[in-house]
Amino acid sequence: MVERPIVLRDMKPEDLEAAIELSQEQSWPHRAEDWQFFFELGQGIVATIDDRVVGTIMSWHFGSNYATIGMVIVTSEIQKRGIGRKLMEAMVERLDGRNILLNATQEGMPLYSSLGFVPCGIVHQHQGPAPTMPLVELRDGERVRPMGNADFELHALYSKASGMDRSVLFEALASDSSGVVLSRNHEPTGFALLRRFGRGRAIAPIVAPDLEGAKVLTTHWLGARAGRFCRIDVVEGLGMSRWLDEMGLPKVGTVTTMVRGTAPAVAEGPRVFGLAAQALG
Repeated sequence: MVERPIVLRDMKPEDLEAAIELSQEQSWPHRAEDWQFFFELGQGIVATIDDRVVGTIMSWHFGSNYATIGMVIVTSEIQKRGIGRKLMEAMVERLDGRNILLNATQEGMPLYSSLGFVPCGIVHQHQGPAPTMPLVELRDGERVRPMGNADFELHALYSKASGMDRSVLFEALASDSSGVVLSRNHEPTGFALLRRFGRGRAIAPIVAPDLEGAKVLTTHWLGARAGRFCRIDVVEGLGMSRWLDEMGLPKVGTVTTMVRGTAPAVAEGPRVFGLAAQALG
């Protein structure tokens, strides 16, 4: 029996319905609104057989030097035809000249390694009903306040913390989220956004000057959402994962951050404690 040819083409708005079905097949939590958000920010490629979408991949640009790849899905109906590799090769070719980051499951790592990606970090996914949080003692001169229109300049803080230009991403996230700002002596030093995602709300991203600041920001949102579903994707090595486990928001999964090229250089100062999304980094 002759195998039907696989055709790759640009993702179009009318492909989103099929993309949602693919992610549901994999038990991913992404809603139609989540796919729409990703699509408006980035670009995608779909794999088709007889005009039916059987695979997806997306990428997002951050400045002129960096990009992330995500939403790599192939229907379970068609295995061992190398569709995932074809999609990856096509997207990597499009991103030629950029350093590329992605978050890989254990199953995906062999493919990404074969394409030149190397591990550079770990991300832990925590989710569940938000626990009741203890009151937080603020340091002298420290306060947490709602984010306002004047705080859109926080994109510079986000870019410094991630080592990539996050201005466009921050604007898109802030317009779709509620936010709180951590200030010390009246100067903004961190922020955390809360937005609809998947099964409930994601606290994403979390940017703070240190672990204690990240705890203060996260406690605010978990306390406000007590008993309701929340998700946080935290970077390993900064102390957040252990703290969230202790607080009662359990770790449910782990992915490996991989880079093709040079990983972003993060200067001293604010750090990204919680990702905007695994796909976006």
